[in-house]
Amino acid sequence: MNQLELWGGVECSHCRVGDAYSDQLARSGHWDRVSDLDALADLGLKTLRYPVLWEHTCPDSPDTCDWTWADARLPRLRELGINPIIGLVHHGSGPRYTALHEASFATGLAQHAANVARRYPWLTHFTPVNEPLTTARFSALYGHWYPHTADDRTFVRALLNQLDATRQAMQAIREVIPNAQLVQTEDLAQVHSTPAMRYQANFENHRRWLSFDILCGRVNPSHFFWHYLRKNGASEAELQSWLDNPCPPDVLGLNHYLTSERFLDEATENYWPCHVADNGRQRYSDIEAVRVGQVPLAGVTSLLLQAWQRYRIPVAITEAHLNCTREEQVRWLHYVWESAQAAREQGADVRAVTVWSLFGAYDWNSLLTRNVGHYETGVFDVRSGQLRPTLLAKLVRSLAHGQPFGHPVLQSLGWWQRPGRVHFQPSSAPAKSIEPQPGSRVKTPKAVRPFTKEKLRYAA
Repeated sequence: MNQLELWGGVECSHCRVGDAYSDQLARSGHWDRVSDLDALADLGLKTLRYPVLWEHTCPDSPDTCDWTWADARLPRLRELGINPIIGLVHHGSGPRYTALHEASFATGLAQHAANVARRYPWLTHFTPVNEPLTTARFSALYGHWYPHTADDRTFVRALLNQLDATRQAMQAIREVIPNAQLVQTEDLAQVHSTPAMRYQANFENHRRWLSFDILCGRVNPSHFFWHYLRKNGASEAELQSWLDNPCPPDVLGLNHYLTSERFLDEATENYWPCHVADNGRQRYSDIEAVRVGQVPLAGVTSLLLQAWQRYRIPVAITEAHLNCTREEQVRWLHYVWESAQAAREQGADVRAVTVWSLFGAYDWNSLLTRNVGHYETGVFDVRSGQLRPTLLAKLVRSLAHGQPFGHPVLQSLGWWQRPGRVHFQPSSAPAKSIEPQPGSRVKTPKAVRPFTKEKLRYAA
C-alpha cells in the first residue's frame, strides 16, 4: 500500500428545508472566493472533495446549465495540482423540479453527470450522491429535510432513487471518462444498547451497510433487508436489477463523527437532555454512546476494519470533524489519523483521511433545521469574510507533507478519552451486539418507525 494520504473537504450541503435551501458554500463565503483554492494548495493538499452541485448548475431546467462557477474553479484546481472528487448532490434533493422520492431524480442526475463529464473530461473521481442512506433517513424517515416525510415507503423510495441515480450517473460519466472512479460516501456508525433494546440496535447495525450492500449487489432474497424493502415498495425486478447490474464503489468513503456511535436505552428517565425515539413497540433514549458509562466504543480503527473485512474494497475516512475547541479539533483529527494508520497495520487498505470541513460549517448542530448562524470553525475561520488559519491548519500542513507534529496540545487526551466524558449511566449493562453475517436470515423487527427527535451528528 502507498502511504496514508490527507485529503481535504469543503462543506457544500445544499439542503432543502421547507421551501428554502441552506447553502453552505454561500454562507461560508467560498462561493465568492476563488482565491481560497490557493490557500488549500499552500497547505499541501493534493486531493479535495469538491462540489459541482446539480441544483447550482441547473436550478431551473435540466437543459439550461450555468457553468460560470465551476469554470472558474475546476481549471484552477488542475493548475494547482489538486485532484477533485466531484460531488453532484450533497444532502440535497436536487433542483426544485425534482425530489428524492420522484422518478425524475435518477435520470435527471445522470444527465447532469454526463454534462459535467463532457465539460471537464480530465476529472477522475466522483461522488454522485453523498451519504444516500443518511440523506434518505433525515429527509424521508425523520422528516427533517425535504420532502419532510416520516414513513418507511418514502424512505425506501428515496434510498433506491439515490442509488439508482448513482449507478446511472457513473454509467453516463464512464461513457466519457472510462476509468472514472466512484468514491461512495456513507456515515460510519455503530449502535450499542441495553439487552432490552438489542433488537433495535441490531436492526440499525444491519441498516448502516444497506447502501453499500445494494451497490455491491449483495441484497438477495436471503438478505436481512430484502423483505423490508419489498414490503415498503421495492419491486422484485428492481432489486434483481442490482444483482444483475451492480455498481460497486472503487473506494468506500466513510464519514465518522463522535456522535456516530449511539446508545439505546429503554429507561428514558435516566437521560436528560436526550433524544427520545419511538419504534412503535416502545419508547427509548437514543444518546451519543460516548456520553454513557460502561459502553465499549468501537472506535475508528475497529469500524474501518469492519468495512474492509465486509467488502474488501479500499476505504477512506472522507469526513473527520469535531464541533469543539480548536485544541480538541486538533486532537480529534490526530486521533482519526492514528486510528487509520492502526487499521492499515492490521491489514485494511485504508487510503486516506479527509479533514472536514476546511471552511467550517453553519447550523449543523441542528441538522440544518434552524437558521441561527451557529458556526463551527474548520481549518480556517471565515467569519470575517477572509480565511484565518486555525491551529488545525498547522496539523493539516504537517500531515499533508508527511512531517511530525509535536505541538503541546497533543500531550493531553481528547475529551472523548477522559473520564469526564461520561454524563449518564445505563439502566443495565450494555448488551453484546449480535450481528449475523451477510446472507443469513434474521427476522426484521416489526413496526420499526422513524425517530421522533433529531440525531445530532456533532458533539458539543
